[in-house]
Amino acid sequence: MLKKLFSFFIPVNIYKKSSSLSKSLEVTWANGELVLDSQNTNYSYGSLQRILRMALKSVGFNKVKEMQHILVLGVAGGSVIKTLRDEVRTKAWITGVEIDAEIVKLANTYFKLDKIPNTAIIIDDAFDFVIKTEDTYDLIVIDIFQDTSMPAFLFDSLFADRICELLSAKGIAIFNTMVLKNTDELRNREYILHFDVCRFKVSAMSRLETHNEVIIIEKLN
Repeated sequence: MLKKLFSFFIPVNIYKKSSSLSKSLEVTWANGELVLDSQNTNYSYGSLQRILRMALKSVGFNKVKEMQHILVLGVAGGSVIKTLRDEVRTKAWITGVEIDAEIVKLANTYFKLDKIPNTAIIIDDAFDFVIKTEDTYDLIVIDIFQDTSMPAFLFDSLFADRICELLSAKGIAIFNTMVLKNTDELRNREYILHFDVCRFKVSAMSRLETHNEVIIIEKLN
């Protein structure tokens, strides 16, 4: 309790570890809340939760609440899953895919991810999972980072097309990206142009928490 109180004045780190996939994983009390950070950026709760909450509000909480099956690619501490359950109040089945087993262990220990109902967490590479899954989803949240970088496959046409195939009729994908330099902005513009405007409505929420841009892809039929 003292650490939580002190965190309103200065962040209080309570756990730090490296994994085979992440240079640094830190659990910290900050402003009275537990957050999960990598070496240089927030992974769960904190600013990341605010960004994805804004994206979900843009889609519409009521619309999301009616969805039946949700896929989260890049679970980390599970903050977007908590937002979906506690704030959106969805009763949908949520499938979360996370490549780093150490992150899932931290999420279970400090953020009670394993206590969230109607949720399955799968340890797998997001690209591999997307290629092989036979399910469809009403909402797909893509939130995959390696510290401050993003894997190149996220912007590959094969991955983008497969995400579109996995969306149910009128399904929605929320893609959280980081924009740190001009080439990142160009990358995002080229990504948006990839989508057929007759089949998809694509919009962008720019400069969220300074460096994030969320791309929202809505299947029209």
